[in-house]
Amino acid sequence: MMLKGSFAEVGAFETLRKVNGLGYNAVEISQIPMDEKNVAELEKAQAELGMDVAALSVMMEKPVGRPGDSLKDDFEKIVADAKRLDTKLLRIGMLPFPAMKSIDAVIDFAKETNGYAERLQEHGISLYYHNHHIEFAKFDGKYMLDIINENSPAMGLEIDVHWVQRGGLDPVRTLDKYAGQTAMVHLKDYRIGMMPAQAFGLLEAGDVGAFMAAFKNVVQFAEVGEGNLDFPSIIDHAQAAGAQYLLVEQDELYGRTVWEALETSHRNLSAMGFAELF
Repeated sequence: MMLKGSFAEVGAFETLRKVNGLGYNAVEISQIPMDEKNVAELEKAQAELGMDVAALSVMMEKPVGRPGDSLKDDFEKIVADAKRLDTKLLRIGMLPFPAMKSIDAVIDFAKETNGYAERLQEHGISLYYHNHHIEFAKFDGKYMLDIINENSPAMGLEIDVHWVQRGGLDPVRTLDKYAGQTAMVHLKDYRIGMMPAQAFGLLEAGDVGAFMAAFKNVVQFAEVGEGNLDFPSIIDHAQAAGAQYLLVEQDELYGRTVWEALETSHRNLSAMGFAELF
């Protein structure tokens, strides 16, 4: 997802050559067109660079304006791409927006994904669900994520530690809770940013409402090690939970380049003692 601009500009192979040069040896593919050109270049990156395609992102159904394949419309192609790239993990990045409106809609989504997960298992492929913060909303005292989990026993989880924190839970305890079900973990930090300078101008002008909106909006995504999360504990517990891949991700960059962000996360993780994991 972080690299989709580079994929569009220079292609999959040259992008992954640069990623590999930063010290990363695996990548999760999300939000890029899985056309013949991109798939062929991913194959080339595997053969020539040793890059591991950790997982492919799929959707239940195609939203307007976003590239990618859906389980509903492209099941056979998804299976073929996964086998071609020797990828045994697929992930759903988010439940469809209409599925968030009620507990019945959540259950319907979970049961439908479970059916696809069972079909994928027949091909030696596993399906996982990636959380944001919305999954920690409660229906009748129960987290949405647990409702999804209980109604899709054939589908595992991809835990995103930033979104867990943003949802008000402890990433370490959450990883422990879903141990044995979590094949992938997204590593991105949770930073409280500084108040923007223009907010104080708004305050001086008497616009207290706008100032308070800025005050409430200081939570940021951050490079690993540049925020407040305890990554040594997170990584230890992720490994204990059975995670096969720990994937660095950052949704927003705040003026930095993707390459600067990836280099910073790599450097900080190495300094924490995790260089061998790359």
